[in-house]
Amino acid sequence: MVAIAKKILTFEEFLNWDDGSGRSFELFQGVAMPLSEPTAKHEDVVDGLCRLLNNHCQGLNLPYVPRQSKQVRLNNVPGENESSRKADIVVFTKEEWQRMRQTSASAAAYIPQPLVIEVVSTNWRDDYRIKLNEYETLGILEYWIVDYAGLGGIQYIGSPKQPTVTINRLIDDEYQAVRYQGDVKIMSPLFPLLELTTLQIVAMTQE
Repeated sequence: MVAIAKKILTFEEFLNWDDGSGRSFELFQGVAMPLSEPTAKHEDVVDGLCRLLNNHCQGLNLPYVPRQSKQVRLNNVPGENESSRKADIVVFTKEEWQRMRQTSASAAAYIPQPLVIEVVSTNWRDDYRIKLNEYETLGILEYWIVDYAGLGGIQYIGSPKQPTVTINRLIDDEYQAVRYQGDVKIMSPLFPLLELTTLQIVAMTQE
């Protein structure tokens, strides 16, 4: 990635910053960094998952609000500038979403939220390694890695490679991973009544 903005930004300044290009960015140690544009299938999965979760939360009157493409402020190392990730899906608490609705600030995960979902693309190492460590350190209770095309390394999705959803649950400050493939029901601690399989997620790219 190539830095676009030379000025060092705080997280709040970054949320209001716009270079006019229409591109997506993340914040890396105070510097805005451009992101690669997602493929159509990647967007289909993100759209489909967010819509499914939103319907699930509304149907059961759950205290959560799923939203797409939201910035997540990461933990700052003392003395370093701020960083963020633009997550594919963030599930906010309804309380936090209502709080943000009362302000003029940009909607973002200023504090750790219950669930973050990343849909894997060609830079799969970021999702399985770097982001996992960042979200674990941040204290995100649940982190889904949705590898609908089976792109990840064998150590993460097994051999032969196939579409996989990995649910990382925070236990004693460390992620414990459970891997789901095929038509096995995905078990989410946050959404125990959710009926969803990896095959259903893959089908979102074919609708």
